[in-house]
This record gives sequence, structure tokens and C-alpha cells, in this order.
Amino acid sequence: MRRSLKLFGSLFFIFSLMAILFSYAMFQGGFVSWFLFTGFFPILLYQFLFLLYPMQNWVITRKLSTPVIRAGESISVTIDIKRKVPFPLYYVILEEVFSESLHRVDSGQDKYAYMDQPNLLNIPRDVKKAVFPGFKRQMTLQYTMGQVPRGQHRLRAVRVKTADIFGFVKKVMIFPLEDELLVHPSLLQVEMNGKISSFEQGATSASINTFTNTNVVTGVREYEPGDRFSWIDWKQTARKNKMMTKEFEQEKSTRILLVLDNCFYERLNTLAYEASIELTWSLMESIRRNNINVGMLSISGGNENSYFPMQRDAVSQKRIIHHLAQLSPSGNRPFPTRLKEQLMRMGSGDMVMVVTTNMDEMFKQTIQQMNKRMKKIRILYIESFPFIPEDVREMKQQLQTEGVGVQIITEEELVKKPVEVNVW
Repeated sequence: MRRSLKLFGSLFFIFSLMAILFSYAMFQGGFVSWFLFTGFFPILLYQFLFLLYPMQNWVITRKLSTPVIRAGESISVTIDIKRKVPFPLYYVILEEVFSESLHRVDSGQDKYAYMDQPNLLNIPRDVKKAVFPGFKRQMTLQYTMGQVPRGQHRLRAVRVKTADIFGFVKKVMIFPLEDELLVHPSLLQVEMNGKISSFEQGATSASINTFTNTNVVTGVREYEPGDRFSWIDWKQTARKNKMMTKEFEQEKSTRILLVLDNCFYERLNTLAYEASIELTWSLMESIRRNNINVGMLSISGGNENSYFPMQRDAVSQKRIIHHLAQLSPSGNRPFPTRLKEQLMRMGSGDMVMVVTTNMDEMFKQTIQQMNKRMKKIRILYIESFPFIPEDVREMKQQLQTEGVGVQIITEEELVKKPVEVNVW
């Protein structure tokens, strides 16, 4: 309706100008008046034809340099416009229409310096380019989108603006054009301090830097990058016609479950939430590289949750990072309540590491109940230093006296390379 009124108004304006000039020439007479009419007539005719020119027949395509990147990286985008009728155009402005999720920037690990002011990273993206096509049938817009934040983003449309040389008639057309961009979380450098596991057949502890006991062989598995040459089982390799390595006792006995808090809170710090996702993924990769079985449980505030068992194949890794890339805080049920519901599926021999951005009295009570049946519990609480309530520090001391390890990770720890995580 609005577009029809705008078209009617433009037509009325053009015909009014033509009528005024024709009336002036008829009533005034003489060479000058008719010269003005004939001189302006081609311009008015062009404006009339420009108004009826079908821009909706343009063919617009968008090409991304890659559909998958990592948070903080850049991507190149090319928008091509093709038209069949070479109608002369003075200028065309091409504009990308970004979704709300892209109106943020991710400067990698440096972004955590703004954890106490996360809104400073909400920067509108604006990509426009003016081209002067004339009679050209093809136009191109190329740009680079940098510091892309984690998430599943959709580029939905391209806006095209043009007008006649005097600006009397303007046309704006939005072309729906959907492309998906998946941005994986960044991988932080993580250094784990302390002892993380013990053998099943005794109380001997294994340091984080010496995970594998190469004296007790319990089986074989497929070769993975990083395995030592001396671990290769040549008999099984020849029998199965693929590289196989020995699996040792500690690889099978060590079980770690990372629990990620994906619930929505009223005063959720968005940067702390991003840190929880990146730290969870980085811990999984760091633990896996050291040949320790690690799984992940992502708990949301709704009725759904995502569990990823302890597997080392590439397909499982892709599923996990794809899940983390799409995560956003959801639901209205508190995390401690959802954690209680999942308590029974956690084995009593597991070491559980809970990554959260919120600690309250209900959370403390749930952890105390878990501590009675779990082998080890570690809590990684992530928040900006000025936003940490005093009662959280009191909870930390109380839980630590009960044998639960609690580490508060602030912007000061997150900007360091590597990020130190205590697993004592």
C-alpha cells in the first residue's frame, strides 16, 4: 500500500511538471517558452521511464569466502547484481542488511578486557557502496567483515537504492537473499595446574603433564595425531590395514565430564557467557590431546539438554563445536534445578567440572548434594571482578572446606596467555 502511494505520488509529480511546462509554453508562446518545454521534456520522459523501470527483475547473488570461520576472524563477501535491460542509471547504492547477531565485534582474547562493560562491543555494522553503472548490466559489491562474533548468523537481504540525476524520483528495493554463516568459538590457550586423575587399581595420582602409564596396556585404538611412535601396535596395524596404537590403563580409567551452564539469567553478562563457552571448548581440546576421556553436558533452562559422550573421533568433535557455535542462553528454569535432574546420569566415578556464570544458594546446595556421590567436583565461576557478589566468595570458601574446588575466573585471568585453570 505504501509503495503504491509512493508510486502514485511520483507519477503525479512528473505529470504536474509536464503540465505546468506545457501550459506555460501554450499561454506564453514564443521561442523561449517552447525551448524550455522541449528541453525539459526528455528529462521528464526519462524520469517517467525510470519510475516504471522494473528493478525487481534484477538477479542478485551473494558469495561468502567460506561458510565456517572461528570467532574473531574475518570473511570476504561478494555481492553480484545482474540486469537484463541496460537502462541508464546515474548511481546505485548497494547495502548489506545485517542481522542483530552481527552487530557485535569479537576481538579474540582481548575482548575480555571489556567484561565489566560488554555493551562497548555492540557496534552496528554498516556496509554501503555507491556504484555508477550507466548502461552496465553487472554491478559488484565486495567487502570484508572482520571480528565476527561466535554464533549462527544469517545474512537475509540486500538493499538497493537509486534515483534520477536530479533526485526527484527515488527507488528503494530490498532483495531477500539468505546465506548462513557459522562461527565457531575461539580456542584459548589453557594451562591446567594440579592433578586430574588416578588409577582404578590404586590411589596413585597422575600429574596433568604425565597422563599416560605406558606399562599397562589394556587395548588398541586408531592412531591419532600426537600419539608417540613407540605406541604403535604393528601386529594390529598389519591385521586391520590401518594404523593402530596401544591404549593404556589411564586412558580408559580417567573420566571427566564438563557441565556447561546454558541457562538464561536476568543480569547475564554476555562476555562472561562467551568466556564460558570458549573455556569449555578449550578445556575439552586440551584434555583430549592428553589422551584423557572427556565428555560434555550442556544444560539449558528449558526441558532440553545436550549430552556428548566420551568419544575421540572427528565426527564427535564436529558435533560438539557445532553445538557450541549455535548456543545462546535459553529457558526460565534455574540451572541448579536442571542440574539436579541430570545428577543421576553422572557416574559416581566421574570427575565433574561445572562451568557457570552464576552462583547462588540453590547452586551451592546442589553442589553439596553432588559432592556426596561424586568422586571429584570442580567449579569454574566466570564473571567480571566488579560484578562478583560478596556471598559468592563466602560460598567458595565453604565449598572448598567440603572438598569442592572452586576457581573464580575474571577478566584478569582471561586476557592472559595461557589461561590458567586449577584442577586441584
